[in-house]
Amino acid sequence: MSATLTANDLKATFDAFNRHDIEGVMSHFAEDCVFFTVAGDHEFGNRIEGRDAIAKAFQNVWTTMPDVQWADHSHFLSEDGTRGVSQWTFRATNPDGTRTEVQGVDLFRIKDGHIVEKQAIRKQRPAIPVK
Repeated sequence: MSATLTANDLKATFDAFNRHDIEGVMSHFAEDCVFFTVAGDHEFGNRIEGRDAIAKAFQNVWTTMPDVQWADHSHFLSEDGTRGVSQWTFRATNPDGTRTEVQGVDLFRIKDGHIVEKQAIRKQRPAIPVK
């Protein structure tokens, strides 16, 4: 990988999320990366550290919600390449059969061509009832 991460690399990461391709997703993450989840016990959600732990968290989402997709994603980076933003619509069937469909963003810190921090933020909306 080059020393520069591009918006196309962020797009490739989200395409890999949607294929449930953990190798493709993690190829852009640094070994010592940090992921702040959308929900958790703290005001920042939960903090997950390291590639292996983050990969396990992503795979757990795919297992819990097999049809999960981050749809309509778009991406941009700061001029100096140290920050990135991805905007998406999260769509998934919850284990109880209800649906989650909400917009959100990921805020990234980037260093040496790798994601070193992923901060996930999404809208809150009641689950859509089973039809």
